[in-house]
Amino acid sequence: MFKAKILFVGPNESGKTVLANFLSDISESIGGEYSPTQGVRILEFETQSENIRDNRVCEVELWDCSGNLKFDSCWPAVMKDASGVVIIFNPDVSTHLEELEMWHSAFIYTPGLQTEQCLLIAHHRPGSDAEDKRLPLGPKLSRLPLIHCSLEEEPQHVRPAFNRYLENVFKTMSESREREEMSIIT
Repeated sequence: MFKAKILFVGPNESGKTVLANFLSDISESIGGEYSPTQGVRILEFETQSENIRDNRVCEVELWDCSGNLKFDSCWPAVMKDASGVVIIFNPDVSTHLEELEMWHSAFIYTPGLQTEQCLLIAHHRPGSDAEDKRLPLGPKLSRLPLIHCSLEEEPQHVRPAFNRYLENVFKTMSESREREEMSIIT
């Protein structure tokens, strides 16, 4: 069985836990009182992948990482064997936009992940008008796929976009495994 380890990272109060709960079918409710994640939470679920031989069921580990920088000493252990990284931020909060480069550097650039293994999610709060604005992303970040979502207003758009991202991760993993097998054979 294919197993993908996907990290949800980003600034505090960006909606990582709400998105993780929703995408892993832990909770269909979206609101609630804010409770910051301490360290990391790991959620597991299964999904079907068309990019794997025999259309296999794949296991996904969603690592919902705290946005609190006091846990940065744990990041190397969290990143070990990560298949993909999703940076989640609230585009209405200027400090979130300022922190994006740091999250990119720590979780994408340093470990050398490919673009297909990465995703940016601009998680909008209800009533936000930022969805219509072009976000000021730096050159490294502007190369990454970006989806805008608002779980409170349009939750039906989030899951298909995330599933497309997972397909890219599974495809990258499958191709890497095939290259590895071929290098052993030759």
